Amino acid sequence: MADLFDDFDDAPEHESADSPKNFEVPLAERMRPRTLDEYAGQEHIIGPGKPLRALIESGRLPSCILYGNPGVGKTTLVRVMASATKRRLLEINAVSAKVSQLRGLLEDAVKFKAAGGKNAVAFVDEIYHLNSGQQNVLLPAVERGEIILIGTTSENPWFEINKTLLSRMIVYTLKPLETADVVLLLRRAMQDETRGLGKFGVLAGDDVLLHIASLTGGDARQALTRLEAAVTSVGVGGGNALTAEAVDEATGRGTLRYDKASADHYSVISALIKSIRGSDPDAALYWLARMLASGDDVRFICRRLCILASEDVGLADPMALILAESCAAACDRVGLPEARLILAETAVYLAAAPKSNSAYLAINAAENAVSSGDIMEVPYNLRNDGEGYIYPHDDPRHWVPQKYLPRPVRFYYPGKIGAEARMAERLKRFWKRFSDEE
Repeated sequence: MADLFDDFDDAPEHESADSPKNFEVPLAERMRPRTLDEYAGQEHIIGPGKPLRALIESGRLPSCILYGNPGVGKTTLVRVMASATKRRLLEINAVSAKVSQLRGLLEDAVKFKAAGGKNAVAFVDEIYHLNSGQQNVLLPAVERGEIILIGTTSENPWFEINKTLLSRMIVYTLKPLETADVVLLLRRAMQDETRGLGKFGVLAGDDVLLHIASLTGGDARQALTRLEAAVTSVGVGGGNALTAEAVDEATGRGTLRYDKASADHYSVISALIKSIRGSDPDAALYWLARMLASGDDVRFICRRLCILASEDVGLADPMALILAESCAAACDRVGLPEARLILAETAVYLAAAPKSNSAYLAINAAENAVSSGDIMEVPYNLRNDGEGYIYPHDDPRHWVPQKYLPRPVRFYYPGKIGAEARMAERLKRFWKRFSDEE
């Protein structure tokens, strides 16, 4: 368990620029902002006049969860919050924490409060790794106000944190950093000769820093790690100017924001579906490419495309579902990398197709009628043992007027786009109620 004021805060500040020990610490750690004014990004919660900033500046802190992707400043913000409010910061990592260590943390927090009159901040990094029993150890101290519990998590807290504990905390969502914020941090690191890379004498234009920022998806830690690797390679090689080519050679491909098990995975598939629904094939192709680059299961993508073909394209273009199903079969047969072509063709077709959710709305309405207790008897002429059923194909129109429900009810309202418009006209000719209720 680490105490910010004993272990963390002093050492980097007093190391000289030439100290080998200082430069064995990763650049992202050395350049970690120490005040609110140094902190970059998250303007929606700590910008001027925003609620969390107002609390910090008043010296008060709530028990809270900081939820966001790696490298967006969660740990830094916790440390800044503790420092700005002059509180002890007791840190523990949930991955290796034992119940005995959690109890020890709580005991230390109580001692600090007794000695100084202020609640200590108990910081649990990646709190979602704590099991239910471990989380329950923290609950009484939070309830009694003996500690300020701040947890960080890259996984959805509403799924991973006990509801009883979560109900006593505020969740703040941290967003990926804007490109301008990442560039600011990179420039600061290039200029700082004590904690940063200024001692190397390497020059990096804004275009190069922008290139690095664009590779990292709003992850400041990743951006600083790439910068350090690139500058070090140029410096060792005797060069004095950093180029985008040198960055790529030293650091490789861009960073993806998610893996298949993360919350971002579901954000990206959501973006794919909504882009197709919104008839934007270019956006659909981009999000599809993101999923493929992250190693997503092709069958998972195909299943979602089949659902979308029925839910969002529907009867406006009945071929959409046929194509999506063919896509699933073909992808299963050929596999990657060629399956990406089939997926791309399907995504573009679905995005460009006319849209209708009439079948989706119709089945929802019918299910709601049943679940609300509207249970109608099967008309006598439709029963297996009934009489009076008229066979439609015996009529030249292949349709006859007869009862299919005990009373008229309307669930399906045809759309007016694509193939469904023609279906609607046909139904109007047969069923007067479609004409009367339009």
